[in-house]
Amino acid sequence: MASWQELDAEVANQLAQASPDECFVFAVGVAERLMRAEEALPADERTGYALGLRPLLDALWEAALGDTTAFGDIKRGLGAYLLSEYCHNDGQDGPGDADEAAAAAVLCTAAAHLFGNSGLASVVSGRAVEAVDERLNRHDSHADDPDRVLAAELRRQLRDLDLISRHSASLRHAGLGLDIETSARLRQALRVPLSSVEAGEDRPH
Repeated sequence: MASWQELDAEVANQLAQASPDECFVFAVGVAERLMRAEEALPADERTGYALGLRPLLDALWEAALGDTTAFGDIKRGLGAYLLSEYCHNDGQDGPGDADEAAAAAVLCTAAAHLFGNSGLASVVSGRAVEAVDERLNRHDSHADDPDRVLAAELRRQLRDLDLISRHSASLRHAGLGLDIETSARLRQALRVPLSSVEAGEDRPH
């Protein structure tokens, strides 16, 4: 069975070969799973700043599925971050809320879309892996094998990429806008399964 490091390299390789629109949908899906994990935490453990980015994440979904009018909401959402105290160069002396996994993934995905940098999808992938590692360390769990849990996250990402690739023909035109029927079909085919936080079955290797 492949190690998590080998799976990580495979994810990076597949992202490098994917189209910008495929990378965008992938990043939005990963950000959605991280956001849902944040939203599922007990109230006293949730990060208010991350939860406040839900409208931006929803706009990213709309853009990824072919709604070009979502650009304005994404621009304003990322702009609000750039003008806020959460965007700083003070290291650990500044507020770290935007560096929480869900928040960072949403903001990185927004930047990728606005500036046309599909390579940032790999950064979002890495944030999900780091989130798994942080969760294991936070709970100091000896019941879970860290390598196995990290590998499970990366297998999930590979399954997501496999699913997205099946719709590459439609997604190729998403950045220019899609008709309502195509967007609705992609929403059902992609947003629903990519948003699921269930582990599912391992992808064979």
